[in-house]
Amino acid sequence: MPYGTPPPIPETVPQPCGTLSASAALRVECSGEGFARARSFTRDTLHFWSLDHRCDDTTLVITELAANAATHAAPGTAGTAGAPAAPEIRLGFLLDSTHLLVTVSDPDDHPPLHAPTGSALAEHGRGLGIVDALSEEWGWTPCPPAGKTVWARLSTCPPI
Repeated sequence: MPYGTPPPIPETVPQPCGTLSASAALRVECSGEGFARARSFTRDTLHFWSLDHRCDDTTLVITELAANAATHAAPGTAGTAGAPAAPEIRLGFLLDSTHLLVTVSDPDDHPPLHAPTGSALAEHGRGLGIVDALSEEWGWTPCPPAGKTVWARLSTCPPI
């Protein structure tokens, strides 16, 4: 798929391909500390599931999705003096025999935007391109009464 062309977005979060073998979830605040916890939780979970070979890609996908959630779920509130507490996001991991499904849920109703940037050196706007490159597929689904879940499916197979 050419860069900048979003994949077709399924209307629901995909179900595991095989028998569900494990799941994990974590709530984190949209803050530097929260993102550090998200990365640590991702690495620890994948290590526990003997998926160390998928750790770097999965951690990067979670980081990009969490950063998008923080940027768009409540722009201008996280880390601002006198502002209310930073919004929370929910991370989810579903493991089946061949795939790992990672999810990030936030309180914003707007769909994620996958737009090509003018330059590969641009400071912002490349997150979903990275998610697209590292996952087999990705998409989003609304979470009534408010919010959405953005997901990515990654293979659990070791690299060749």
